[in-house]
Amino acid sequence: MNTRIRHKVTWGYKAASQRLGLAAAAVCLVGLATTGHAQTPVAQLAPPNAAAPAGVVLPAGYVIGAEDVLTIVFWRDKEMSADVVVRPDGKISLPLLNDVQAAGYTPDQLRGQLELAAKKFMKDDPNASVIVKAVNSRKVHIIGNVGKAGTYPLAGDMTVLQFIALAGGLQEYADAKNITIMRKEDGQDRAFKFNYKDVVKGKKLQQNIALKPGDTIIVP
Repeated sequence: MNTRIRHKVTWGYKAASQRLGLAAAAVCLVGLATTGHAQTPVAQLAPPNAAAPAGVVLPAGYVIGAEDVLTIVFWRDKEMSADVVVRPDGKISLPLLNDVQAAGYTPDQLRGQLELAAKKFMKDDPNASVIVKAVNSRKVHIIGNVGKAGTYPLAGDMTVLQFIALAGGLQEYADAKNITIMRKEDGQDRAFKFNYKDVVKGKKLQQNIALKPGDTIIVP
């Protein structure tokens, strides 16, 4: 290593260590030693102090349900703000407001309900936010001859084929041609047939329906 590059290595290491810490500085050092030019440390692309997203990405048509985790923020009254879990009865408990119905509302609808209820306790018009931290209410069940039968969260859009893969795939002796998806709609039970072998071959893809919360996949 010539004198010029040695000076650049020393300077680059000190600068990187001051800005990004020792791990990032090591990346910078390797770049200087091998090429004579400083590489952009990976840490610089995602600063350690960067704020995390406030909530989760919500699926289309999402409504709040039991076991969902919410952060309620009243910007003019922090004492009324809280992290809450929606109870099995669909309600949440907040300071002063006590029990408030949450399940069945969209986050925006719940915000309106909270602001209306809070008016009696605040001089100024309340300004509330509802942030969904975790979606635990949307679940799909899968039973039978799959790798890991059980109940899984349905955090976003997912098809039958994707969900079977999530559950570890079909077992050796599964009847792949006669899988059934059970769904309750308007109080009525509906059954959808799914031929795994057809779908993986690209045939009759209309069978590969998008799942809905509460669906049960039965793999004989």
